[in-house]
Amino acid sequence: MSFFKFNKEIKTEDLKLSDYDQIWTKFCFLDETGNLNNPTDPFFTVGILKLSQPYYLLNKLQYERSKKNFHDELKFNKLSRKNIEFAKFAVNALFDARSIYFYSYSIDKEGAYFQREFSGDPWQAYQKITIRLLKDVALAPKEILILLADHVTVPKNIRFEVDVKKEVNSSLKRLALAGVCRLDSRSNDLLQLVDIMIGAISYDLKIATRAIKGDDENKADLLSCLKQNLGTNEFISGFKNRNFDIFVDKDMRLRLSLKTNEKGPSS
Repeated sequence: MSFFKFNKEIKTEDLKLSDYDQIWTKFCFLDETGNLNNPTDPFFTVGILKLSQPYYLLNKLQYERSKKNFHDELKFNKLSRKNIEFAKFAVNALFDARSIYFYSYSIDKEGAYFQREFSGDPWQAYQKITIRLLKDVALAPKEILILLADHVTVPKNIRFEVDVKKEVNSSLKRLALAGVCRLDSRSNDLLQLVDIMIGAISYDLKIATRAIKGDDENKADLLSCLKQNLGTNEFISGFKNRNFDIFVDKDMRLRLSLKTNEKGPSS
């Protein structure tokens, strides 16, 4: 029997604490990739994994760690022959899990939209893209989210935890985001899982736009694993199905035409 009851007669904004069986509470694990302070890293991606009972996926990953005696932090930029099999196991475990949702937003830091919307400020982009993903993509009616984000050192004027919660709830005029907490990703396998997911997406985008050669066999192996699970060949056009929404800023796709034009007219 399902605990959650859906009564379409009750509007989301009219729910009360006593309507607890009408309200889904879900955890969101957030990470970002693309060094915010590095001008040579052209792209920036924020990713969110949403699920109502993280225990099941966490337990599966922790059991595999124990079985393989693998205790290192999993990061896309540190994939090697020593950890690639566990990384692929983690991605496959995500797709085997029930009621999971994944959302990501990739943007070109050199693009017109980034400069116009965020004044070229990567910290504004980090915060505002997070809010946009939560409010406009991840949040469903009659849901309250709890956000756990990877810890990054930010300037003193950035109050990520306070401002994200305040803006999401204020704009929706209801309690939609119960709280925000930033954690060291070394302490949480689901944050590490988001890291390798968005790392693979960003890696594919960089290959497509020729920002990198893409000759790392371990990264290519994980990217292939992700694509096979999703049933897609590329991410430059984005990807969307019932459980995944991978958005790619159109400025990034403009790089494709620029690269084509560099070759000159065809004979």
